[in-house]
Amino acid sequence: MKAWQKQGVGLKNLKLVDVEIPQPGPKQLLVRVKAVSLNFRDKSIMDGDYLPELMSKLFIPVSDAAGVVVSVGSEVTQFKVGDRVVSHLYTKWVEGAPSQEYAPTAVGGPNNGGLAEYMLLDEAASVMTPSNMTDEEASTLPIAALTVWFSLVEYGKIKAGDTVVVQGTGGVSVYAIQIASALGARVIATTSSDEKGERVRALGAKEIINYVRTPDWDKEVLRLTNGKGAEHILEVVGGDSINHSIEALALQGHIYIIGFLKSMMAEVNLFSLLAKQANIQGIYVGHRKAFDDMNRAFEELKIKPVIDKVYSFSEAIEAYQHLASGAFGKIVIRISE
Repeated sequence: MKAWQKQGVGLKNLKLVDVEIPQPGPKQLLVRVKAVSLNFRDKSIMDGDYLPELMSKLFIPVSDAAGVVVSVGSEVTQFKVGDRVVSHLYTKWVEGAPSQEYAPTAVGGPNNGGLAEYMLLDEAASVMTPSNMTDEEASTLPIAALTVWFSLVEYGKIKAGDTVVVQGTGGVSVYAIQIASALGARVIATTSSDEKGERVRALGAKEIINYVRTPDWDKEVLRLTNGKGAEHILEVVGGDSINHSIEALALQGHIYIIGFLKSMMAEVNLFSLLAKQANIQGIYVGHRKAFDDMNRAFEELKIKPVIDKVYSFSEAIEAYQHLASGAFGKIVIRISE
């Protein structure tokens, strides 16, 4: 089969190669990959920034994949040939609290992922594709959508009427706007572009803050909420952005640390954190049970993924470059028809 293989750091070391089609073990599925979607995690792995000690070996990248089961191992009971499935990032995190070893079990680094014509998935790391989604749409779910769902629903216990601040218009952020709005929350979105602001308004955002014109966006959040602040803030920027999030937070509100676009390091104003009695939660996607719950909710809420562009399998490098330059929603690579 054809596969893209990470052979070193940087996109120059992402190579299209011929490898043997893998054979499923007793509890594995062999999946013909139809589509994958890119996340900041995938870019960070190729850049050598994401757990480099784990990502030093050769492997097929990209965590989020959708496809069709073509064969199953002898002990598989939950899936059959012909089922449409989506990958789950962590093969050992099915429900409850994660164990210490869950991170090294991740699909798409350090273990082989979906940027290939076929891939192996553990039965425990496979989820049925929602019946109302195409393979391209379903491939956007495993990290971006589940990260938001796990933040707002599993940890935050979001309720109608809550205020949610969403930063930017990347894949996670667009899903946050859609999910929070569908659950009855008031969404305040920050963006650098008025044009993107109008697009997120169409997805359900109630107020837009252009952070180029208003760099102290936390003060604008407080103004828009009559000084109360937001119950939920999805922090994807990293670095000193955390202090703006703390200032914009309602008392005993939730900040979900999701990304580090700007920096992995931050100097935090501890007095503000204490005064707000802030709940700061690191988010590392979520478990498979929540994935199943989310998919059922998506069908009921009629949430449809927002895809910026679909690239062909041969255009994988261009897809990564698009991700690096910024996207509105998700970047997808179609592997096969």
